[in-house]
Amino acid sequence: MNKEGIRLIAASCLLAGGFAAAPALAGTATRAAFGALPDGSAVEAVTLDNGRGLRARIISYGAILQALNVPDRRGRSADVVLGYGDAATYVTRPNYFGASVGRYANRIAGGRFTLDGRSYQLPRNNGPNSLHGGPLGFDKRIWRIVSVAGGAEPSVTLSYTSEDGEQGYPGTLSVTATYTLAANALRVDYRATTSRPTIVNITNHSFFNLAGEASARTILDHRLTIPAESYTPVGETLIPTGEFRPVAGTVFDFRAATAIGARIRDGRDAQIRFGQGYDHNYVVTRAPTQGLHLLARVEDPGSGRVLEILSNQPGVQFYAGNFLDGTAVGKSGHAYRQSDGLALEPQLFPDTPNQPAFGSARLDPGQIYENRIVYRFSIARR
Repeated sequence: MNKEGIRLIAASCLLAGGFAAAPALAGTATRAAFGALPDGSAVEAVTLDNGRGLRARIISYGAILQALNVPDRRGRSADVVLGYGDAATYVTRPNYFGASVGRYANRIAGGRFTLDGRSYQLPRNNGPNSLHGGPLGFDKRIWRIVSVAGGAEPSVTLSYTSEDGEQGYPGTLSVTATYTLAANALRVDYRATTSRPTIVNITNHSFFNLAGEASARTILDHRLTIPAESYTPVGETLIPTGEFRPVAGTVFDFRAATAIGARIRDGRDAQIRFGQGYDHNYVVTRAPTQGLHLLARVEDPGSGRVLEILSNQPGVQFYAGNFLDGTAVGKSGHAYRQSDGLALEPQLFPDTPNQPAFGSARLDPGQIYENRIVYRFSIARR
């Protein structure tokens, strides 16, 4: 059977709502150059193709998910993550597109925390706060490609060593990020160990538009479900107040599928004004779990693409691309505007090191930090 025949059969399987029934080509993993940074440092890319319609490209700068191609209900493929076509632009206009962020994802109030009676000051790169590990976080480092494997589930593993004191954090942290393509999903596994007590919260910051990153359509008509009874409200600098606030009766209730644009401009809620839209952490569980659980489901009515995000983490930060202003031009030549992409980041809660009610972000020597994220795709039945 030729490739076109396989594509047509795959399309019919997609219309039935899944990917797995399509005849599978052998998965491949291809390593290639991806240009250089302004300082001349070389960047590499690994393209994973599962032979069933999913294709992902990961680059060594920031362990970034640079592209993710997914078929629609007619079998037509589109890249559904925002990003750039060259390495240098990730430096000049980062925006965290597809990045692996850490050592502590999200915000830490005042860039300060205390561990074992000692206070630590981090760089403040988000007003008065530290965001996503600081101005030189994991997203701005070149990771080492450790292994590349084809086969039924092609994968790439990258590693980075964050030295003791880097960006103000204690302990030498050894981190790996493994991207794996399964039949209908992209899995991202973050693991870390430390030489001395520290805090850790690593996640992936991909921006999704299920209509395609080159599409003229925003994500405002995407239908979002988040199975959370509460969220963590914030103050004016987007630091949590410490409260677990019920979503019931508010614009933050996504327990039933709701168009993102339905209530995003409802300025009667101060929380919407603070974030200029949605930029909030949802409480799905109160602590990390042993297994995976659903954090969010997104459906694009136009293309039929459905994305489910699963993780072992307790929270998911929902950010509706409120601060995209058209100055970042993506890999297809499309200027990214407000709400052209959404981020759903599995994580510990923001500012956990300063919020006793939020649990702990502590990692000790001998322990292993793990955040497993699964981006699972399907096609909605009409």
